[in-house]
Amino acid sequence: MKKVLVIAVLLAGAAGAYYYYRPGSTTATGPAAGPDGAGGRGGGMGMGRGSGRPALTVDTAPVARGEVIEYITVVGNLVGQATVDVVPRVAGRLDSLTARLGDRVARGQQIAKIEDRELQQQVKQAEQSLEVNRATLKQRESDLQLRKTTMARQQELLSKGLQTRQAVEDAEAAYNSAVAAVDLAQAQLAQTQARIDELKITLSNTKIVSPVDGFVGRRNLDQGAFAGANTVILQVVDISTVRMVSNLVEKDFKRITQGVQAEVEVDAFPGETFSGTVSRVAPVFDAATRTASMEIEVPNPGYRLKPGMYARVRLTAERKPDALTVPRNAVVDSEGRRGVFLPDGQTAKFQPVRTGLQDNTSVEILEGLTEGQRVITTGALALRDGDRITPMNMPGGAAQGRRGGGRAGAQPGGRGGQ
Repeated sequence: MKKVLVIAVLLAGAAGAYYYYRPGSTTATGPAAGPDGAGGRGGGMGMGRGSGRPALTVDTAPVARGEVIEYITVVGNLVGQATVDVVPRVAGRLDSLTARLGDRVARGQQIAKIEDRELQQQVKQAEQSLEVNRATLKQRESDLQLRKTTMARQQELLSKGLQTRQAVEDAEAAYNSAVAAVDLAQAQLAQTQARIDELKITLSNTKIVSPVDGFVGRRNLDQGAFAGANTVILQVVDISTVRMVSNLVEKDFKRITQGVQAEVEVDAFPGETFSGTVSRVAPVFDAATRTASMEIEVPNPGYRLKPGMYARVRLTAERKPDALTVPRNAVVDSEGRRGVFLPDGQTAKFQPVRTGLQDNTSVEILEGLTEGQRVITTGALALRDGDRITPMNMPGGAAQGRRGGGRAGAQPGGRGGQ
């Protein structure tokens, strides 16, 4: 039994060796036998650049001049032009609160009221004190007039020798005392008037008004609640203009300046674009992030944009109206070089280029191409230098390209793909 197994193994090995080393085999390590003994070299050439791959169907486009706009895209949340917390200037119980969530309010419009009965009573009391001060002042002024007349009479009698110096001095002292009494009464009157003015200001502060034009974005208290001097009653947001604060990286800092146009998109209005401008750019960079703050303002006349919306903003970094351009899908990176593929008959030829600006559809060409040349677009990413191609949209050559591709496909082992 062992002998039979050994014989079977030997026969199988011999058959495999014959198959591997048979004349004309392409799997042998040595050159395959051919009519001229060069079949091995011919096979090697058949697997070389371009000839071993089937012809690829590609589209082409001309190198032409056109406008190229390079954009910078930033994202962030929208905020209102002004967001103000409304707080009362005096503490007290809310007697009324007329503004509700979402209501539109104007600057100076009364939106709440603090109870003011106690303050009104204090104002009345102060006004009564003011009347007393006025009466006192009137009395003091009358007394002053009397003292002045007495002093003048005593001085006249003294000049005639009918009165003593002491009597005149007493009259002058009484006059000076009357003057001081009038001054005191006037000060008391002014003090009471100042107190009344203060109470009236406090009384007016019980009327809570909106500090800005906008909408009520938040309401924290209801009518009847007690509000302290620092209690936020509600929040008013001005959304006539919305803003977005974003960060600008260092390489784009010199390209984005105040006044640059911005196109804003939000998920709430798909396919719609809102126009804005860069209003401010910070003059300093954050040492931690190496970015500068940038503020973008977007007019919002219809109040459609709301604070808190997530926005994508496209900024115009640079614009060239007459640049030499190619379609964006024509530019590829091959073996560490950037370039395009040119159709050279039925072969793709790699052409290095130096690029400039680029947008969603076009790339500016600075060096390497001239206007009017055609470059491969669709299919360029799959090409290698020297690959066979079938151009589909060459001017006057689409049918010829298909026929040439058919011949190449029928003779894949032919020289040069013919």
